[in-house]
Amino acid sequence: MSYQPPFSMTPKIIDLIAQISERVGRLTAYADHDQALHLRRVNRIRSIQGSLAIEGNTLSEQQITAILDGKRVIAPPREIQEVKNAIRAYDQLKHWQPCSESDLLQAHQILMAGLIDEYGVYRQGSVGVMKGSEVVHIAPPAQRVSALMTDLLQWVQTSDHHPLITSSVFHYEFEFIHPFADGNGRMGRLWQSLILQQWNPLFANMPIESLVYQFQQGYYRALQQSTEHSDSAHFIQFMLEQVLDTVVQTTPQDDPQVTPQVKKLLDVMVGEMSRDELQHALRLRDRKSFRERYLKPALAQGMIEMTHPDKPNSKLQKYRKKG
Repeated sequence: MSYQPPFSMTPKIIDLIAQISERVGRLTAYADHDQALHLRRVNRIRSIQGSLAIEGNTLSEQQITAILDGKRVIAPPREIQEVKNAIRAYDQLKHWQPCSESDLLQAHQILMAGLIDEYGVYRQGSVGVMKGSEVVHIAPPAQRVSALMTDLLQWVQTSDHHPLITSSVFHYEFEFIHPFADGNGRMGRLWQSLILQQWNPLFANMPIESLVYQFQQGYYRALQQSTEHSDSAHFIQFMLEQVLDTVVQTTPQDDPQVTPQVKKLLDVMVGEMSRDELQHALRLRDRKSFRERYLKPALAQGMIEMTHPDKPNSKLQKYRKKG
């Protein structure tokens, strides 16, 4: 019998698939080919920044843009190398097949070249996933990795599940196996993006990784919960929530609707709150992302107002619900 990863289909997961599919359909109808290349470039930068930031890379979107343009950037050499490798890898996505082991190994070779000794090959030793000083996951022994990856890639090839499910299950199982000495997180996110792009090319323009970065504690918690329950439903739901948020942000609105981000902002707002207080309440680390996705849309839609509208940059500035 062929390998079947353990996961359950919950009502919440089914609902998320329906919402994402409806939004993707709308986005396809709105697709503006004249803007496609620009969107792809901007969101590719955001994807790279988000995925690498989860692994501790400190380079900003502006610095990554400069590297992409061939400009000199003053930063740790390793972090610059990580960005250059990621740019090359994301540029190659359209040439790879999700079920191909050789493509997977080539992707890892590109992502990790110059960063570790064992790149483009499965690990030869044992690895564990650490949370601080605590070991939260011991990966399968190295001698089992090749067979486990063969089973997983064959499952991807034959899966008749919705690509949203297949991509999320692969991502979880890949992290569980931890097939490489390093770079497993960025590889898992890259390969999920590849599976989604094979379903609909519009996902080339959607920086899902940047949302995963914003909610990375939830990302790791979902991985751990799925492992504890031997069921990747927790992780599937988490990833589909990030996909839905990304699609919603990308879909043009026919009428002014409250986005999930603005709704979250309104939910945490109590009385008058400063920008830092709001960002802390939302557990967001990226100030630019908070400003562009939460604060500015809420102000533009008249959902909130400044306490000092005549001095928008005042250090004493706070925000409150309007009306």
